[in-house]
Amino acid sequence: MTLTAKPLALIILVFLLGGIAFSSAMGWWQTESTKIPVTFSEGEFAGQANPVDIRGSYTFGDIANSFNVTPEILAQAFGITETEPASFAIKELETIYLDSGFEIGTASVRLFVAYYTGLPFDTTGQEIYMPRSATDILLAKGNLTAEQIAYLEKYTVDIGLNTESVIVSTSVPVQTSSEISEEYIVKGKTTFGELITWGVSQAVIEALINAPLPDSATTVKDYASANGLDFETLKPALQAEVDKARP
Repeated sequence: MTLTAKPLALIILVFLLGGIAFSSAMGWWQTESTKIPVTFSEGEFAGQANPVDIRGSYTFGDIANSFNVTPEILAQAFGITETEPASFAIKELETIYLDSGFEIGTASVRLFVAYYTGLPFDTTGQEIYMPRSATDILLAKGNLTAEQIAYLEKYTVDIGLNTESVIVSTSVPVQTSSEISEEYIVKGKTTFGELITWGVSQAVIEALINAPLPDSATTVKDYASANGLDFETLKPALQAEVDKARP
């Protein structure tokens, strides 16, 4: 039997629509992305979401759905003060930081999420810049390796934001000049991570303590006590290096 053009077209249409209906019923047909990153396929982190697949179209809320980091932490890290940070799209960071002279965007968020959650992330050959607010959060969490701290030391930048692109919340405290002046004073509770963010290099710290850089969350005083060092001697030496880094 020879089919004419009209019946043939009708048969093709029926098969096409039927296929779409069946695929939808089976959950195979999707008209838009699910905003779920791929997972690690093997090793210690198999089955967990991979930060490298975070995309610019994702919001902070999308990231929170797949990783153990809240939209509020992400907003604090990248200086976003929207009233609903979960709806903030990562791609907007490029506009906010456009005039900074540094590329801070999706790659920065990927790195932050990886370091914050302790997931692997290869930075080989990459120059991923991080605002100081993000680095401060990572160091305070205290789960970074010496190599990760060194990477942040190299690529952390102090920059202002294009505040016209940000919805400002009145609940965000503003530092006064007196508070800022107190920020870079070495005290007993000062951690090695803070020294790194203040601009003191890993090499200088290691030379002063004559040992490899300790965990970022370790306080200088605790380390000195545990390793037979005189904190009152170490303190001014470190302060001198801080003053050099932040004149």
